[in-house]
Amino acid sequence: MFRPILLSTALLTALAPAQETTKNLVQVAAEAGQFQILLAAAKAAGLADTLAGKGPFTIFAPTDAAFGKLGDAKIAELLKPENKDTLAGILKYHVVAGSLPAAKVTAVKELTSLQGSPLAVVVADGKVTIAGANVVATDVTAQNGVIHVIDAVVLPPAMPNLVEAAAKAGTFTTLLAAAKAAGLADTLANGGPFTVFAPTDEAFAKLGKETIAELLQPANRDKLAGILKHHVVAGRVVAADAVKLSEAKTIGGTTLPLKWDGKTLAVGGAKVVATDVAAKNGVIHVVDAVILPAN
Repeated sequence: MFRPILLSTALLTALAPAQETTKNLVQVAAEAGQFQILLAAAKAAGLADTLAGKGPFTIFAPTDAAFGKLGDAKIAELLKPENKDTLAGILKYHVVAGSLPAAKVTAVKELTSLQGSPLAVVVADGKVTIAGANVVATDVTAQNGVIHVIDAVVLPPAMPNLVEAAAKAGTFTTLLAAAKAAGLADTLANGGPFTVFAPTDEAFAKLGKETIAELLQPANRDKLAGILKHHVVAGRVVAADAVKLSEAKTIGGTTLPLKWDGKTLAVGGAKVVATDVAAKNGVIHVVDAVILPAN
């Protein structure tokens, strides 16, 4: 159980109305009166409607005092429109999918944030920290989730881009070579966000060495680009959302069929064998075959 450390009586009093479960997370935070910067940041990052929506979500919410530790200049910089994506990444690092009461949080060693990076949970000496920040109040309930209050803004670790994430995995050598040959590597590294249904080297091998060699020839660059684009969807579509889709439009203008049977997600006939490999500009889902677009 969390110990309410470093928490003022005023804040405890302000949080009391948040126990009304008819209000959403944004309304609960607004009524508490201690999360004005967090709410302003959520609005600036385009996340306020999401956090007020269906959810459920668990928010590790920094107070205004916690944000104050960053300094006024840093806060002002983050709130600028040109830093919207950076700010969204920081805020998503404070949010976990699902409604997790304190007892469930302390039962694990880490949680996966909406940003994609893990949040370390440490329980020691009667205190709990989340990614190094002290938890100072817990189980502030809302209709669409729960808030746990922390005493510092936690910053996500630097994340690789999609190309770097694929290279780090070590099983996408052919895919990366193909992306370079097709002139798409720079787009996947710096554009987006994208969702990539990524065939492994083993998946490419099913095409045969001769077919792969032919596709990699400069004369077949456009054909190769069309095949690769058929594996890429605009936006960050995590597995929890992908299983709800019957199809998705690719960046190549083709339609990628998706089918979830309750156990396995099939994408254009390929099977998704791993999901939610996070990158700063998207997400990778691993597939066991190269998906060829219909001619």
